[in-house]
Amino acid sequence: MAAGIDRPLEQILVTLGTRLKSLRSQHGWTLEQLSKRTKLSEPYLSRLEGGTRQPSLAALITLGQVYNIPIRTLLDDGDEQSARCAVIRAGSALPRSANGLSYRAISGGGALTNLQAIAIEIPANRHYEKFNQHEGEEWLYVLSGRVKLVFESEEHLLDAGDAAHFDARTPHRLAADGKRGAEILLVASVVPGPALPLNLI
Repeated sequence: MAAGIDRPLEQILVTLGTRLKSLRSQHGWTLEQLSKRTKLSEPYLSRLEGGTRQPSLAALITLGQVYNIPIRTLLDDGDEQSARCAVIRAGSALPRSANGLSYRAISGGGALTNLQAIAIEIPANRHYEKFNQHEGEEWLYVLSGRVKLVFESEEHLLDAGDAAHFDARTPHRLAADGKRGAEILLVASVVPGPALPLNLI
């Protein structure tokens, strides 16, 4: 169904707001950070995400450019097929950096917002001592290298092919062990509300 046909404006705005909030969450941006990227005010962006403000065409173009997706995708009505499966193509998510890590989101889209999957590169020389924690769970799988998963009272060394599943409320941090970096896949369950990748890792 084409966006907007046989749907009241209120429903279109709510769907758009949910999608915008999900996209911002996937990129790990605060409203302030998104405001700087789009030159749109934080209150305006907040009302868009809340589904209480009708966006201008200029705002839709700007948001589409920032998120690197077509406007049509922003306005799509999220039919049953797209709700069942969101395909994330190789190269569709640009690598980003946070907390000394390079990562890219490899999940998200439409109504599927309860999990976040992230591909992460951990450099050998990463020195990050802060522990992170959040609601939900995390599962990680080591693709290459050796990873040190550190909790406040214990640590685990994980080799390629190893996995770990833990309560994300437990303070934790990651490091590469040895002289080479490591690559992992990380999947986190997400509770309602903003979920920032930089807080996951």
